[in-house]
Amino acid sequence: MRTSNAVPRLVRLIVSAGFVALGLFTISPAGATVASTPTNTITFAEQPGAAPNYIFPYMACQYFSGQNLIDFQYLTYRPAYWFGTPGSSAVDYSLSSAKPPLFSNGNKTVTIDMKGWKFADGQTVNAQSVMFFLNLYKTDPSAYCGYNPGYGIPDQVASAKGSGNTVTITFTTSVNPNWILYNYLSEITPLPSAWDVTAPAKPSACATGAYGAKSTEAACKKVQTYLDDQATKVTSFNSKFWTDGADGPWKLSQIDDLGDATFVPNATYSGPVKAQPGIKYVKEAAFSSATAEQVALEAGTIDVGYVDPTILTASAPKPGVAGANWPQIASKYNLVSGPGWGFDYAVVNFNKKNPKSSVISQLYVRQALQKAIDQSAIIKKVDKGYAFPIDSPLPPETPTSISGLSTTAGVPNPYSYNLKAAKKLLTGHGWTLNANHVMACTSPGTGATDCGAGVAKGATLNFTIAWSSGSSSTNDTFNAEVSDWKSIGFSFTTSEVNVNTLIAECEAGLKFEFCSWPDTWGYDPDYYPSGETLFTPTGGFNVGAYNNATMTADIKATTFGTATLARYATLAAQQLPVLYEPLPATTNEYAKSLKSLKVRGVSGFVQNPMADFMPEYFHY
Repeated sequence: MRTSNAVPRLVRLIVSAGFVALGLFTISPAGATVASTPTNTITFAEQPGAAPNYIFPYMACQYFSGQNLIDFQYLTYRPAYWFGTPGSSAVDYSLSSAKPPLFSNGNKTVTIDMKGWKFADGQTVNAQSVMFFLNLYKTDPSAYCGYNPGYGIPDQVASAKGSGNTVTITFTTSVNPNWILYNYLSEITPLPSAWDVTAPAKPSACATGAYGAKSTEAACKKVQTYLDDQATKVTSFNSKFWTDGADGPWKLSQIDDLGDATFVPNATYSGPVKAQPGIKYVKEAAFSSATAEQVALEAGTIDVGYVDPTILTASAPKPGVAGANWPQIASKYNLVSGPGWGFDYAVVNFNKKNPKSSVISQLYVRQALQKAIDQSAIIKKVDKGYAFPIDSPLPPETPTSISGLSTTAGVPNPYSYNLKAAKKLLTGHGWTLNANHVMACTSPGTGATDCGAGVAKGATLNFTIAWSSGSSSTNDTFNAEVSDWKSIGFSFTTSEVNVNTLIAECEAGLKFEFCSWPDTWGYDPDYYPSGETLFTPTGGFNVGAYNNATMTADIKATTFGTATLARYATLAAQQLPVLYEPLPATTNEYAKSLKSLKVRGVSGFVQNPMADFMPEYFHY
């Protein structure tokens, strides 16, 4: 998510991403009573401290987040392939500007036919629009967070060409069609020719150039540099330059430097579901904290919001199922819950420049940390049942057809909560409590009962950890974990950091040993939950600089080959490239006056695992 709403290839979240607690594809509840006078405006609450700060749909990891993607850009700029329907993570071709891809030549060639939709300036969304994105990607792949050297697009592309509405991509080897569709074709966002400039009114030839030609790459480099600079100027996001490129159902009309944004219907949108009659505006409201957003819920000034589960007085019957609503707002709103398509974790900093990397690289140290995370207690006491336990990189309730495992329960947990066993892992490897009640290495070396390679005598288990600010449940979660870690001999210096800043600092890899944010990783816009982005040495969001040859080989078997995800997910559960954290379920609030179109005959609020905010389905 891309991620927390920060999620890379993801955010992927992830966010999350990355992903976010507010993205539901909803269907109107039967018999809902109107609690307020219907208006022509739908007001949506942004995540606390996570206002959009980047607009160009080709971005580096520091901007690759849920707040920039699924809550903001996707309303205006639609990827060629749209994923997510109620209760499903599958591709929805009816909502895609491209027809189903056709694989041929032993899965070495894929043909994409565009439907001929329109941008707001009247240009057709065609092959050239797709080639614009592909040419940028070929020119400077490291500028895009989805890039994984050696994998997929562009590194496995032998040739790419477009004509009319048809794009043909030939790969250097046979590829897994589902992997290419769900992780690479899914990322392509058609771009308008109006953006093929290096300065105002100074056109270039990035969109029209031949793929891979030196002249094309020279042009695209200048275009990417210019657009990247313009894409951070928040108060200009509603300029004609950016709004003319809209091919989604909405156009941005206003935005301020706090992130408060207003969208209006895009009259040229060619898709099947347009803004509903009577809806003239969609407003996204910025909040500094979950508490401030909840005050707005009490006042009834937002239509789509969320509650931090810490304020709920009743627990969820089970993860993903809503219980009784917060009493203060129960008469005005419906509480909706469900699983997301991602997982939560704390980044582990293996960066060799990190003085603590030798200690963190010891598997038994990470095992001790993981065994001291009481996910069941956190879910029960902090999240009030509104969370899913996470033991591997697979999303909760991953279909067995994708995972290759026997049930949707996923990988069996190899490190269940046990403080006594966690402490024994440390003392059994040469660590002893010092006068400050912190474990110190008293048996350096590489033997079975020693501290391990690179760990010096006297080294201590003192670490730094940072998590995103603004959420009571996040604070309570990590404070509980730090307390348990302290009880077995770890010492942590803690920090709360704005999520946008935190992601950038975590990616740099030098400031903290551990860092985390809510909904850390969402598989969006790379929806196949493989691990090349996160856990290969060159992965686009391998924030912790993790490197394991067996892991890389298992991942390649699921991408270049047709292996299921079972072996990779099991190894990731055992090797702990990250520390696994409970994944919050959505705890969203929808005004009882708000209705939505019925989809496939389904009524009631239904979770879209992709967390997409799609107000074109809403009406009063």
